[in-house]
This record gives sequence, C-alpha cells and structure tokens, in this order.
Amino acid sequence: MNKIPPPLAIAFDIDETLITTGGAGAKAWRKSFKALWNMDVDISQFTEVGMTDPVVAKTTFEGVLKRAPAPQELAALLHSYLEFLPKEVLESPGYRVLPGVEELLPRLIKAKIMLGITSGTLEAAAHIKLSRAKLNHYFSFGGFGSDSDDRGELTRAAIQRAEVIRGQAMNHADVFVIGDTPKDISAAHAAKAIGIGVATGKYSVEELEKSGADYVLKNFLDPFPGVAQ
Repeated sequence: MNKIPPPLAIAFDIDETLITTGGAGAKAWRKSFKALWNMDVDISQFTEVGMTDPVVAKTTFEGVLKRAPAPQELAALLHSYLEFLPKEVLESPGYRVLPGVEELLPRLIKAKIMLGITSGTLEAAAHIKLSRAKLNHYFSFGGFGSDSDDRGELTRAAIQRAEVIRGQAMNHADVFVIGDTPKDISAAHAAKAIGIGVATGKYSVEELEKSGADYVLKNFLDPFPGVAQ
C-alpha cells in the first residue's frame, strides 16, 4: 500500500471519520425545532448518513411540518442549530476522537502534506465539532455543506481552495478524500480524487470496498497509503 506516491493534499470527513460527537448534532437539531416550533423532532426519522446540514434541515422541516421551509425559516433553523451545537458538543459524554487520528495528523503534517476538511456539515459547525479535541489547527482548507448540497461539488470546492493556497493547480489524483460512508467515496470520485474509506462508522470494510473505494482502512491505526510508517 505504501508504494504509491504520497498525496499532495488530503481532505477528511469529520463525523465518524475523525471524531464522533456522541449524538450532539441530533440534540442540537432537536432543541432548535423545540425552540422555534415547539416540536419534539428526531432527525434520524427523516434523514440518512452523509446528507449535508442544509439538506438535513430542509428534509426534516418538510417531514414534520409537511411543507417546504421559507428562506427565513431555513435561516432561523440553521442559526438556531449553530447556537445550540457548541454546548451539546462540549457536554456530550459520547464525544471522542477516533483511533489513530491524533497520531496520524501530525505525521501527515511532518510529511508536508496539506490537510483539509470535506464535510456536509456547515463550515461553522465543522469548527465547533473539531474544537473540543483541539484538531482545528491541522486543517488549512475545506469544502462544506455551506458550499453546496452536492457532496461532489463541495469536494471540488475544497480542492480548489487547496490550489489557491498552493498557488498552483493540482492533479486531483494527487488528492486523497477520506470518509466513512459510500457518499464520501462517490464525492471523491466526482472530484476525480482518490477515495479512501475508513470503517469507523456504520459501514464495514466490505461495504466500503463494494462502494468503489480505492483503499479501505479499518481505522487510522492501519498503514496509511503513500505515507511511511
């Protein structure tokens, strides 16, 4: 696996890839619907893993209120979510950094690889989720759910930002995109990048391999492609 050239840049998903919040996001959504519409809402009844935050908001709103949200209502819901999220993340007993992450990130930085984020979460929410583990400082670029509802498009946005920082274009095959779901792999390939699955979420190694991942890791304790141990 380590015989391939090292990547120029790596973009990581957040939830169930780098960290798990222990359900903090779902609690923040629940409190937002309660505060704004006095409704007790479980987003898992209306959404699926890998959706962007704006799509989660719209889909859940439509599921419980039986109509599309007005732009002002969607804005209020997203703002409320971001207001509740920091406390939920900070106090979540299930929050943890996933195996190997804290060892891998500094090793990649030492190897002079640019690190970024590609996540369906809002950009502000991404920083909130990473802040408890003090991981934000590793990442110099990113693409987020606040850039596009389309995971491929937000992944392309992340790579474009990496190119701006580098001051030159990159062959997208020199970029790794890492996530725990088939949607992450599809997004990587939509951006013509290398898709790496990590089986730290609900999908197994076998399921990620079947999704077309170029490489699959059990977790970040496994040997990392292109980077010496």
